[in-house]
Amino acid sequence: MEYEVELMDLERSKELRTKYYSQDLFSTKADISGLCIELITADKNHTDMWKDNFYAMSEHIKAHAKIYSIKDETMEMKVLFEPATNVAFLFNFDYYGWIKSIGLGISGNILEESHNIYSIHGAALDIDGVGLTLIAPSKTGKTTQSWGLLRAKNAHMISDDWYFVKLGIGRPAVFGSEKNCYIDADIGDVWEEYKPLIRNIRFDNEGRGIANVRCTAGESSVITRTTMHYIILMKRDPFDPETIRKLTSEEGVKYMIENDMCNPHQMVRSEHKINLRKKFIAEYFSACDIYLVNTIESAKKTQELIRNIVLD
Repeated sequence: MEYEVELMDLERSKELRTKYYSQDLFSTKADISGLCIELITADKNHTDMWKDNFYAMSEHIKAHAKIYSIKDETMEMKVLFEPATNVAFLFNFDYYGWIKSIGLGISGNILEESHNIYSIHGAALDIDGVGLTLIAPSKTGKTTQSWGLLRAKNAHMISDDWYFVKLGIGRPAVFGSEKNCYIDADIGDVWEEYKPLIRNIRFDNEGRGIANVRCTAGESSVITRTTMHYIILMKRDPFDPETIRKLTSEEGVKYMIENDMCNPHQMVRSEHKINLRKKFIAEYFSACDIYLVNTIESAKKTQELIRNIVLD
């Protein structure tokens, strides 16, 4: 995590809203799992990406949370978050990926407390009615492998980055969070099928852009929900020759705790919140088959390993 989240009180939030109210700011609202999350910023490119990224929310709906992305040379790059009214101030953020993830993190913070709906920073797919998820720390190959799996017969993308989980009777129900994906420009270098997709994407200064995978994989390639069967945890450890191993649910939970839930965008990390998330992960993992894949091989070889698990 390369930015700091600092909690603030309501008075500080009101003070900042008053201070920056007169600035020339754009505003747009997103529907994130039924919540209205509003982005307010002077960066028109970021509002355009936000609109492409998320499902639209009516401008007449009052916001459940507000994110102010502000340029202020007197401030260091940081996030100030007021959890009672779910207002965040992001100072000097150029990278859209963090802005959208903070929006998702705030949504998760609301949903887990009020609706028993939990967040996973990971990819989720449905292949012929069977749900699977890839969960990993950044730069481990999660997005590459999820887009590789989308090439399989009867495969559907739920999300390549973040999804929500509702537990109950039977298998966990999972549902997506974003309309379109925020992808790297080199996705077509790994999977040839996606080269036509990236030709019409406007990439940002980080070499990433919003992509509508339906343009190459078909209109039905993205669906909103599935039930989870397989959990694929990933790591990249060149000192471990074992490339795949089945885990117990306890081992899976241990992996998640040791890797900060594979989610650097947790807005509140109080003891109460951490215990809430640990309890959820234990219940979620106990309902699924869990594997650990070491991504030290080529992307295509790793893809074969994952397919051998979920397409047997």
